[in-house]
Parts: sequence; C-alpha cells; structure tokens
Amino acid sequence: MTISTRRSAMPLARVFAATAALFGATLLGSTLLAGPLQAQTTATPSTATSDAAVTKAETVEQRIGSLHEKLKITIAQEAAWANVAQVMRDNSAAIEKLVAAKKAKTPADMTAMDDLVTYQAFAQAHVDGLQKLTSSFRTLYEAMPDAQKKVADQAFRDFERGAAAKRG
Repeated sequence: MTISTRRSAMPLARVFAATAALFGATLLGSTLLAGPLQAQTTATPSTATSDAAVTKAETVEQRIGSLHEKLKITIAQEAAWANVAQVMRDNSAAIEKLVAAKKAKTPADMTAMDDLVTYQAFAQAHVDGLQKLTSSFRTLYEAMPDAQKKVADQAFRDFERGAAAKRG
C-alpha cells in the first residue's frame, strides 16, 4: 500500500466529520478535522489530542448552532432537533476517537492489513453515523411545514455546493 493510499483514511474522516457536522457531527462539514489534525503535527501528542478535542467540539457546536439557525427550528421542534444535535455530537466523537487511534500509530509500523482495517473502521463509522443522522433528521424533517422543508433542502444543497467547491 502506498503512502497516498494510507492518507486516504484522513480525507474520509474529514468527509464523515464534515457530514456528521453538517447533519449530526454538524452539517458534516468540509474539512472539519483539517485544523485539529494540522495542529497535532506540531504539538506534543497529549496536548494535541486535547487541543484537537476542544477545537472539534467548538466546531461541532458552531455547526449545530448554524444549522439550527438556518433551519429556523421552532420551539415545538426543539425536542426533535435535540436528537439531531446529539447524533451530530456522537458522530463527531466517534470519528475523533478513530483519528486519535490512527494518530497513535506510527505509519512505519502499520502493515497493509492495519491500513485496510483502519480505512474500514472510518468507512463503517461514516455509514453508521449517516444512518443515525438520517433517522433522527427524518423525524425532524417530516414534522416541518413545507416552507421550512424548502429552507432545509436549500441549506443542504448550499452545503454540498460549498463542500464540492472546496474539493476542487
């Protein structure tokens, strides 16, 4: 397995974290992990991990707040929204845990099988997170009046356009 293939697990983590960030780990966003991961390269492991966790939590909370505002969540929808927000936080935490485990391993010590298993874990976390997010968001979305659904539809379209632009 080449170095570039090994690095593919990180973009997947970013995509999942971003998607989870947009929706659950909060409008699962574009490069949610990019800042924390870059910070980890220059800091000591324990400091980097805690700094990344704080940055990640702030980013997730910012995305949750932003999405709450964009979707114009009403008081009557708060309980359903709280479930969506919690799924976003849980998804983010799951990916962060995988990132920390991956960062704890020295790339030179990873075998091809280790790399594949790591990639599989990220992919599975992504799928699991999207399933949970879809389920919790469905409850909220189905309770929305048509006008609010259009706002949600546009918010998700805008997010995808922004993510696509960042990908190039």
